[in-house]
Amino acid sequence: MATQQETTEARQHSGVGFVQTKLATLFVPPHWLKLAGGGELGPIQVAYETYGELTPAKDNAIFICHALTGDAHAAGYYEDDDEKAKPGWWDDLIGPGRTLDTDKYFVICANVLGGCQGTTGPGSINSETNQPYRLNFPFITVGDIVEVHSALTRHLGIEQLLAVIGGSLGGMQVLEWAARFPKQLRSAICLASAAQLSAQGIAFNAVGRRAIKTDPEYKDGEYEAGAGPRYGLALARMIAHITYLSDQSIEMKFGRRLQDHDTFTYEMLPEVEFQVESYLHYQGKRFVERFDANSYLYLTRAMDYFDLESQYGSLTNALGKTDARFLIASYDSDWLFTTTQSKEILRALIECGKHVSFIELKSPFGHDSFLIEIEQLQNMITPFLEQAYQSQLIESAQKT
Repeated sequence: MATQQETTEARQHSGVGFVQTKLATLFVPPHWLKLAGGGELGPIQVAYETYGELTPAKDNAIFICHALTGDAHAAGYYEDDDEKAKPGWWDDLIGPGRTLDTDKYFVICANVLGGCQGTTGPGSINSETNQPYRLNFPFITVGDIVEVHSALTRHLGIEQLLAVIGGSLGGMQVLEWAARFPKQLRSAICLASAAQLSAQGIAFNAVGRRAIKTDPEYKDGEYEAGAGPRYGLALARMIAHITYLSDQSIEMKFGRRLQDHDTFTYEMLPEVEFQVESYLHYQGKRFVERFDANSYLYLTRAMDYFDLESQYGSLTNALGKTDARFLIASYDSDWLFTTTQSKEILRALIECGKHVSFIELKSPFGHDSFLIEIEQLQNMITPFLEQAYQSQLIESAQKT
């Protein structure tokens, strides 16, 4: 556990310092959100954070789309957190002089629709019944999530974003944004993602959902806040976390090392005899403290259904209407979202005649690399954003 002094020093190192989560209410009836699966939803509360200042021209905004179990807290610290508090999940990337330079850019990150960190989701109160939605929450898609992000952007008075950035499920949102609102972004950065989830990815999601639903405490989704299928949700997280790692990263970190002793116990009861077992149990325990089981079901299903090619007829149809510049990046050790899948996006963009950069990055950390390998992100994103920003300034000058 970190000491108070260590925590204070870490907070001082954080580029943006203390931050606050803001709330916006969108899609107030009768202006409902029309859902891709049918039906309507509203009002929708959106939890979001911003870093930096928006220029008078409102031309320096960057939107970060978080991954499956992420949230709006991408950078900084909360002032009322205790000594165990952690910074935002991309804190090393955001702040003055950093890749997402808050002296230059206005950075936005919002919790997704269907989430459980402040944005309307299954755990939210249904205004019509005054009870939590639970499984009465409507089915949502990645497209619905992006509709809410887009509405938040307009709510903030921003007509066009300098960039939209995301990895994994966040990368799916980036691609959907470029297809659905082609004029609303000048550049797109898609990390460790794909235009559709693989059959293997769908299979792992299915096992995770089954673990949740078969937990007796799931109660068909009718559990109370703070209760619910803790064992099933922890197991789902353990399964998913294995897919985020690579064989190399697991061997590097754990190997076959034992947890508390030097020899095998030769007993069936211990479940954490190996260090890797202890690590997965720890990840599961931590996850149930911050995430809602129903949200996990809804968001993994949204990932399963995402298929840009089927939705728009082809990837070229989907991505051909935007003038945005693209940066597509994959990782050689990522077996959940492979380089082959990234190259499918690349080929479609080339066929459309789009400005696109592609790189396969080397990393031992598997799918989690885009959350860990900050220096690699700095080296490729910093010049890409600078080019997008400078091209925008040139175009603005030409118009005047």
